[in-house]
Amino acid sequence: MSVAVSEELFAPITPDVELCYQTFGDPTAEPLLLVMGLGGPMIWWDQALCEQLADRGFYVIRYDNRDTGRSTRLPGRVTRSMLVRAFVGLKVSPPYRMADLAADGFALLDHLGIERAHIVGVSMGGMIVQTMALSHPERVRSLTSIMSTTGRRSVGWQDPKLLPVLIGPQRAGRDAYLAGAARMGRLIGSPGYPEDAEAAALRAGLTFDRGLSGSGVLRQMLAILTQPDRTQALRSLSVPTLVVHGDRDRMVHPSGGRATATAVPGAELLLVKGMGHDLPPALFDTFVGAIRANADRAA
Repeated sequence: MSVAVSEELFAPITPDVELCYQTFGDPTAEPLLLVMGLGGPMIWWDQALCEQLADRGFYVIRYDNRDTGRSTRLPGRVTRSMLVRAFVGLKVSPPYRMADLAADGFALLDHLGIERAHIVGVSMGGMIVQTMALSHPERVRSLTSIMSTTGRRSVGWQDPKLLPVLIGPQRAGRDAYLAGAARMGRLIGSPGYPEDAEAAALRAGLTFDRGLSGSGVLRQMLAILTQPDRTQALRSLSVPTLVVHGDRDRMVHPSGGRATATAVPGAELLLVKGMGHDLPPALFDTFVGAIRANADRAA
């Protein structure tokens, strides 16, 4: 079955923010908003995965978060000392917060004339869709939070060995970026589903070519580090919720997924053996089936 794929389009979100987005499938199908994580452009939602979701009855929308890809780069300087202060729990004022990123998602839906949607987020994207569901539950058909956490510091922690890699100085240039992306993939990828090196390099090259913002990654990182603990608020949700997490995740410990599933009444937890902090193609059928089943609970 052929899936209709739009060009990359742009939506005015606020006077200061414009988001780049793309759609897959029939606009009359069930809307499904895909929200990517830290520094990840929308192409990290693999096109094959988007098309599989469209084949299962969804109108799929993927987009670049602010400060990512072809979306607006915002001002606001974030230093590494600010990140360290936030990491240890000291008060820091970020240029924007998780609530702003959640508002971007709803604004994109408004631009498309969509009142209610299924929402799926990965990592930081999981934090964003949780925040969306809490702020406007009436607009959420179902919620899927993948390899994410509640914001509580005692769960979903990051392997401390990763922080120097994340905030350390990066060499300039395309080759340096590709080498860094390959290194990060080896650190956080799925041991049970190792990624094809050629496919990973192709994605990294496309990511670089669509535009990078090192300062934007730091702003997003500070939004993560200053997010509130949503645990108690999540107990109020009544939308069908699926939580997916890999048991080998070094970026967000599996305790974050377990805590999310425990907090949301009736949530289903899918703990995937051998999965790290990525979306391996070998698991696309698993992801699509679980997202479809969760969406069907909304009916």
